[in-house]
Amino acid sequence: MWLYSLLPGLDLKGILLFLVIFLLIADLMKSRNPPNYPPGPLALPFVGNIFNIDTKKPHIYLTKLGDVYGNIFSMSLGRDKTVFVTGYKMVKEVLVTQAENFASRPHSPMSARVYTGSSAASLSYGLFMSNGLSWKKQRRFALSSLRTFGLGNNSMERVICEEICYLQEDLEKEIGGAFYPASMFNNTVSNIICQMVFGRRFDYGDHKFQTMLKYMNEAVGIEGSLWGRLYEAFPALMEHLPGPHNTMFSHYKAVGQFIQEDVERHKQNLDASNPRDYIDSFLIEMENHQHSKEDGFQETNLVLCSLDLFLAGTETTTTTLLWALIFLIKYQHIQEKVQAEIDRVIGQSRQANMSDRPNMPYTDAVIHEIQRMGNIVPLNGPRMADRDTTLGGYFIPKGTSLMPVLTSVLFDKTEWETPDTFNPGHFLDQDGKFVRREAFLPFSAGKRACLGEGLARMELFLFFIGLFQKFHFSTVEGVELSLEGTVGATLTPHPFKICVTTR
Repeated sequence: MWLYSLLPGLDLKGILLFLVIFLLIADLMKSRNPPNYPPGPLALPFVGNIFNIDTKKPHIYLTKLGDVYGNIFSMSLGRDKTVFVTGYKMVKEVLVTQAENFASRPHSPMSARVYTGSSAASLSYGLFMSNGLSWKKQRRFALSSLRTFGLGNNSMERVICEEICYLQEDLEKEIGGAFYPASMFNNTVSNIICQMVFGRRFDYGDHKFQTMLKYMNEAVGIEGSLWGRLYEAFPALMEHLPGPHNTMFSHYKAVGQFIQEDVERHKQNLDASNPRDYIDSFLIEMENHQHSKEDGFQETNLVLCSLDLFLAGTETTTTTLLWALIFLIKYQHIQEKVQAEIDRVIGQSRQANMSDRPNMPYTDAVIHEIQRMGNIVPLNGPRMADRDTTLGGYFIPKGTSLMPVLTSVLFDKTEWETPDTFNPGHFLDQDGKFVRREAFLPFSAGKRACLGEGLARMELFLFFIGLFQKFHFSTVEGVELSLEGTVGATLTPHPFKICVTTR
């Protein structure tokens, strides 16, 4: 009898041991690579390599892994494997040469929850994470609409120049003290895309506008953090755990509600013969044309596409301008040389326009070098193999997730003479004329290149001139500005104070 009473305990231990062995074997079988698959570091059972990645500098860690395993390597990030691609030549192969093979986005549990409310849902919404017909139709429509409302023409120049005046007025109020410039720049840059999407600019003191910008900044930071990576790797578990990832989802939901309210405002006084902005154009398209569900012309998708435009049109340009201040404060001789060229070509009495850019090669080179060294989107957006293919001699099965690491391109030692040094000469020839560089890919490239690249280039040039034409920037005495940044969805400077004086 006593032996029989022990059997259940022994059986339980045996069952647990069997389950552990079974799960390990199942994980090993699932993790087996097909023949000629890219190599990579040894992965732990179940969690893979997710805890190997440097949470503070993942882009640097991944670039260095490219030196160890070659420009194409693989890692297991929780439930899935990802192939990473580094170096200009191989990244170009993915983004441009084999663009047809890698045009899609892989499933993202985090993005799916933001767009649909469920991390398991398939993504057919938005501009940046959608695929197939919806992505093609919506990208084409967004580009067409934004061009209608000023993208790349003189009317947009006027809008930017008007906003520059508001920025200059705010800067003048700060003369004589030290202040944090981030929120000021965020207000200014966001108002440009707001005028194209919502048909209006917001007063810098507008509480709701400020709240939305705050929510967006915080959400973007969490999205690219360890919490975001954990959610991507283990969505079923993370959905039930507390943590900053829940704050991110609630922030994006609040921004979506803000946009929905604006959509309702547009519907109340919509004039089909006179669209005022992107939202009007979308509503008119829904009303006047028959579309299949796959085309994406639904009100829900209007809110999500507007969210994408609002986010992308604010975050990257704002961050680039903040890096511009840091680099030109740190390298005062470059700031002085830029100002000398501004004085010579434009002077102090008029605003710049885009026709000035060809006559300002040094300033243009400095802006490009800020984008290169600022490395605003260090990891790019993920891609997915749409079919079985070969990359760099390795087999890439259909459905494989790929991540082209843009940091490895912007700091590629085979492409840049002094990759780790701030050097505007990277974009100048021996005669001081501006030179385009193929490895300059801050906006990515190919079919998924940033659709707002033209707007961003215009904003950067005009805002940059507007800042350094009127003001001289420095830091608080005794303070050295950090060239390190915080990695979220973008690489953002640590909060810093500046001092400003009129020239």
